[in-house]
Amino acid sequence: MAAAQPVPAAAAPVAPAPAAPLKPYRINPGDEIEIYVWGDDRLQRVLKVLPDGSVSFPLVGRIDALNKLPTDLEGVIVAGLADQYRNTVPRVTVSVKNPSGLSFSVAGKVRAPGAFTPGHYVNVLEAISIAGGPTEFADLGRVKIYRKQGSQIQVIDVRLDTAMKGSPSASDLRGAIVELQSGDTVVVP
Repeated sequence: MAAAQPVPAAAAPVAPAPAAPLKPYRINPGDEIEIYVWGDDRLQRVLKVLPDGSVSFPLVGRIDALNKLPTDLEGVIVAGLADQYRNTVPRVTVSVKNPSGLSFSVAGKVRAPGAFTPGHYVNVLEAISIAGGPTEFADLGRVKIYRKQGSQIQVIDVRLDTAMKGSPSASDLRGAIVELQSGDTVVVP
């Protein structure tokens, strides 16, 4: 007679990981935004954000919209209209009607350099992967991100060599997970 084998206990159900919070959408070139000025039908507009990140709105003029939240634009428009209204500045609503999505470029020693619009936010490591990955002689210790900040160009140095080794530390991974903004250029030497 065979000895009774213990029956393994059923595994406790695993709760699904909480969903990552949605990031607020930042305005990009090519987005269509709808601006609604309550109580003034003459100021209802659907505008396309120009390649330089700006839009022009009546009575306010040129507005820099690049990487701003819709609520940021609401405040700029309200401030711009304040001189035009004597007592009460109307409420302004800005919404993104048709987003163009994040766009960035990857250049240098990657398998498929070019411009990309993935439809979601990505970090520098994902961007290089989208560009086909690094070539054999890529120097992942000297990757650079070029980002336009107003009239200046910010250069962000990224060390991916340590993040790509067998067991990277949390600090190595944090450095590799620099999130890209629309218009960024990643250069892999």
